[in-house]
This record gives sequence, C-alpha cells and structure tokens, in this order.
Amino acid sequence: MPNTKSAARRARSSARRHTHNQSVKSRLKTLEKNYLTLASSDKKAEASAALNSITSALDKAAKAGVLHPNTTSRKKSRLALKLA
Repeated sequence: MPNTKSAARRARSSARRHTHNQSVKSRLKTLEKNYLTLASSDKKAEASAALNSITSALDKAAKAGVLHPNTTSRKKSRLALKLA
C-alpha cells in the first residue's frame, strides 16, 4: 500500500505501463512464432514478409522502451539467420 499520493500515482501508472508492455510482448511472441513456422517450412516469400513485419514490430517496441535496443538487434539478427 503506497504511503503518499505520489507513490499511489506511480503505482497506478506503473500498472498501466505493465499491462501495455505485456500486450506488446505477447504480440511480438506471436509474430515470432508465426515467422518461425514459416521459416521452417519452405515458404520463403511468406517468411520474408513475416520477417519484415516482426522487424518493424521489434523496432517499434524498442522505440517505445518496451524492449532494450540491444535485445531488439540480437533478436532481429537471429531471426534473419533462420531465413538465410
């Protein structure tokens, strides 16, 4: 239980951010899973399109502060290797 008004405000905003960040991360995991299934099957064109969409989503998550930029770079690199 927060002791001050400002602590209560911080707890509310932290809960809001947590909910939003969780939804973004869940979407990223779904996109990654879909991409990996396409990459493992021999659908290169569809996998390439999926790679573009997940790369864009990762960049947006890093820009918003949901993921660390280095994490984003590492994930993008490893996902690109799966296609190549």
